[in-house]
Order: sequence, then C-alpha cells, then structure tokens
Amino acid sequence: MIDIQERMAMLGDIVPDAKKRRSILIHSFHKIQKEHNYLPEDELKALSKKLRIPLSAVYSTASFYKQFYFTPRGKNVVCICLGTACHVRGASEIVKKFTEAFEIKPGETTSDLFLTVETVGCIGCCGLAPVLVANDIYKGDLNMKKVDKIIGELEAERQKETIEITKE
Repeated sequence: MIDIQERMAMLGDIVPDAKKRRSILIHSFHKIQKEHNYLPEDELKALSKKLRIPLSAVYSTASFYKQFYFTPRGKNVVCICLGTACHVRGASEIVKKFTEAFEIKPGETTSDLFLTVETVGCIGCCGLAPVLVANDIYKGDLNMKKVDKIIGELEAERQKETIEITKE
C-alpha cells in the first residue's frame, strides 16, 4: 500500500508545472491584498510575469472572487446588511447615516482611505437585524443611537490619526 507522502510525490510528477503555478494564485492574491488592502495593477503584472501566467488569466481569476478588490479600500471597512430582515428594520437608514456622515456612496472609500462603506444582500445574522460588520466585528440590534455611537467612534479615530500625522 502506498502512503500519503509517496502519493504526493507521484502527483508532483503528474500535475503539470502550469497547474502548479495557477494553484498558488489565490494565496498570492491574499498576500498582496493583505499588504496593500487591494490588488494593485503593478503587483498583478509582476505576479503574472513571475508565474508565467497571462495577465488576462490572473485578472480573470481574481475578478471571479468577490473578496478581491482592484481599487484601494479604507483602513476601516463597514459592511451594512440589506437583507430582508435588516431592510424591514431600517438598514437603509443606517446606510444613509453612514454615507452622509462620511460623504461617500455605498461601495466607495473616503479620499483619505480611512473608511469604505459597503452593502451586502445578507450577512446571515437575521435574528440580530439590523446588522453591520465593522472591521470584522458584528454589531447587531442596531438603532440610530448605536449607529451614531459607531460613527462617533470612527470619526474620533479619524481625528486622532489626523492629529498624529500633523505632529510629525
């Protein structure tokens, strides 16, 4: 009977180099996006060249997945659920509050790259509706008072960063 190590070694000989190179694309995208908070064109071109994969195939793969972004995103990301339960409990007012407070539309990022506001069809926390996710932290049972507090905290952090930058 062949053990796992021997099978892996045999696969290494069977799987063509081109497929091996393509198999690390997703990992590479995650690594690039973690560093830059999006996938810059120059990084994708370099990846294409390094892996000897056509740039069109690199873009095709990256654009297939919703979690990869081609434009800069904010340091902070707020994702507001617009699913049915959240919608009937006032999610559109939450979106309006955020977009007015930060002067951007859903899907946009502030010019200083501080905040990106996104919407999603469903987060999967319907029992906590309305819900938003701020920097991977779920906040549910929202009302305007809680939303104002979240916005206030974000604005305070933004001011703190501005003050620290001007001190230097």
